Amino acid sequence: MDFRPELIDELLKEYRQPEDLMGEGGIFKQLTKALVERCLSAELDTHLSEEQAEADLERPKNRRNGRSKKTIKGEFGEVEIGVARDRNGVFEPQLVQKGQTRFNGFDDKILALYARGMTTRDIQAQLQELYGVEVSHTLISNVTEAVEQERKVWQNRSLDRVYPIVYFDALVVKVRHEGRVINKAIHLALGVNLVGHKELLGLWMTQNESSKFWLSVLTELQNRGVKDIFIACVDGLTGFPEAIEAVFPQTTVQLCIVHLVRNSLSYVSYKDRKAVAADLRIVYSAATETDSEQALVDFSERWDKQYPTISKSWMNHWNRVIPFFAFPPDIRKAIYTTNAIESMNMTLRKVLRNHRSFPTDESAMKVIYLAIHNISKKWTMPIRDWKAALNRFAIEFEGRFPI
Repeated sequence: MDFRPELIDELLKEYRQPEDLMGEGGIFKQLTKALVERCLSAELDTHLSEEQAEADLERPKNRRNGRSKKTIKGEFGEVEIGVARDRNGVFEPQLVQKGQTRFNGFDDKILALYARGMTTRDIQAQLQELYGVEVSHTLISNVTEAVEQERKVWQNRSLDRVYPIVYFDALVVKVRHEGRVINKAIHLALGVNLVGHKELLGLWMTQNESSKFWLSVLTELQNRGVKDIFIACVDGLTGFPEAIEAVFPQTTVQLCIVHLVRNSLSYVSYKDRKAVAADLRIVYSAATETDSEQALVDFSERWDKQYPTISKSWMNHWNRVIPFFAFPPDIRKAIYTTNAIESMNMTLRKVLRNHRSFPTDESAMKVIYLAIHNISKKWTMPIRDWKAALNRFAIEFEGRFPI
């Protein structure tokens, strides 16, 4: 809708300096107050007319009952408004809801930019460039701070009883602590539920990744309602499989093939990487455990002279690689969708790249939570080949599969 030039001229006729427009008693704040109050009044009119149409004879006729004062905050600062009330006290305003103290304007834009890893300074510059609006450091902090309570509720929510697959992994972030920057580990548990949708079960931060800390994470998942995990995919952290089996004794622990391949390639020169990766693929994509073991022997004969640690590492972890081969191709495809967590981690690393370090643990958790919130909007479809895998799960885990 376009405003008539005459109306704008009338509003600006007393305008002399910037403070008259954006200052404490400026036009912008006055307009915000007037428009919000007018909209709330219109909401109440609608509510009362709808009540009248329903005509409940046992209930006294409702009507206006003055206004209550309320202070709201936004990019305009703070402004006191009068919220229209009804006599019966049943009116629920929608524009500024009960208990709401923030009036959303640029809040969603701030959160979207924050979720992409932008720093406060970057967000200020972006909003200034796009909208010509100066947004204060304090406003950005207040908007993102409101997310922390939301994150805590999300972190403590109840979970499903059964998850066919859960991927466990950790990311390293840099956090300032007592005047220096240290590394901390953010632990992630990505579940695939019975309908095949990905769901991040939680985020946890500690000084270092350890099987002892993972044990506390697993206990928390159990306390939040998880009673069974069919297959847990993990990296090669010592003691981690035993921690899982201590809490979920029936769970099959599968070493993450992507982690194993990546660790193997870290020993390989750039010119050999493609060939080594192709030969490793023969190992983990073999039809049977016997074929896979023979492929590893062939790999050893070809590459041990140059890279002796690779085949040795695979053999040391062999008991955690071979569960993969006990399952038919349908389930293998689902398990090998470790790119479920890899694609998520890749996006998170891009977000974290913009932050050399975080001032606090909470700020790091907020950024990652918002980034996950963004990523999860795309998790609307089951993972590939899920229906076939689910039928196999029902057979392989008979007695544990919920009916």
